[in-house]
Amino acid sequence: MRTSTLPLAALIAGAAGLGWSLVEAGAFTLRRQTLPVLPSGSSSLRVLHLSDLHLVPTQQRKIDWVRGLAALEPDLVVSTGDNLAHLEAVPAVLRSHSELLQLPGVFVLGSNDYYGPRMKNPVRYLLPSGGKRRIQGTRLPTQDLVDGFSAAGWLNLNNNRGRLKLGAHELEFVGVDDPHIRRDRYSEVSGPADPSAALTVGVLHAPYRRVLDAMAADGAGLLLAGHTHGGQLCVPGYGALVTNCDLDRKRAKGVSRWPAEGPDAPPRPDDPWLHVSAGLGASPYTPVRFACRPEATLLTLTAHSS
Repeated sequence: MRTSTLPLAALIAGAAGLGWSLVEAGAFTLRRQTLPVLPSGSSSLRVLHLSDLHLVPTQQRKIDWVRGLAALEPDLVVSTGDNLAHLEAVPAVLRSHSELLQLPGVFVLGSNDYYGPRMKNPVRYLLPSGGKRRIQGTRLPTQDLVDGFSAAGWLNLNNNRGRLKLGAHELEFVGVDDPHIRRDRYSEVSGPADPSAALTVGVLHAPYRRVLDAMAADGAGLLLAGHTHGGQLCVPGYGALVTNCDLDRKRAKGVSRWPAEGPDAPPRPDDPWLHVSAGLGASPYTPVRFACRPEATLLTLTAHSS
């Protein structure tokens, strides 16, 4: 009798887990982190990091939530890509960003800003393939998105460098197009961090080690990325199962240091800080999250102690 109840119990548990994962996918959360990356004696800067909206035009609740982030009054907005999940999503993305676009901002693109989502076996996401998957899908109106962000004065960092004056601070930025589909061309924009800038920030969508290592070697003090969805389906007490790239699971989301010797090496004074956003969305074909709420992050950059 007890044996016969096991399949039923497993079915009930599975259904409950699936139900919760659908609920959690809409539980948008604002994270807050403080990073000591500015020169000694500097005043603080507030940076809103957005990533992986994967927006469909009908997702009005997500649109409204993102619009409401303008009330935080950040000094800078950083978008690390994968905004789109529908052929007609660009107007919805720009509407969700309408007030944020009145603030200084920088952006890079992700693969889902180029290609629309398609139905595929969700189990493939959990395979240890290192993220080496063929990207297919409907070609999206990428240039409309780029034009919308650029028209607001946001700095396009796809294989590009630039600077922004933010109050008393001048920040240098270096970015690449999405490494996940090998559109990154860091060699074209590489170079030592400018010592006259208060901070050099590296921006990319997918946090592949080859780009993180190169940016760190050039002296970037802060690295910002998305792509991983924080693992999307996590195990409580264990964390992310995969990162969908060659980043280690321990850094699937949140703040860490980027030591050149590896994830278990103690940080050195000059090692940059890395923030990986778990993002705000997922493919409309797998609209689930488990033990990994969708998020945006407000980073407060402060002066370091020495």
